[in-house]
Amino acid sequence: MIFKVYYQDSKTEVPVREKTKTVFVEGDSERDVRTKLADRPYNIEFVTAVEGKFLEYEKQSEDFKVLEIG
Repeated sequence: MIFKVYYQDSKTEVPVREKTKTVFVEGDSERDVRTKLADRPYNIEFVTAVEGKFLEYEKQSEDFKVLEIG
């Protein structure tokens, strides 16, 4: 399953909505995705599953790339 992760670049800075970034990660669950991203300095705000028409819509974006984490 593919998840969309909303995050800030730094855990030490106060979150600012205008600086929120997104990344797509493949995983089994939200917990699995958070575990895969644990070694990165991201301040994760929200993780949501992307499927169906929402996934098809996201795939139309030229910025759509699924992060490969082993």
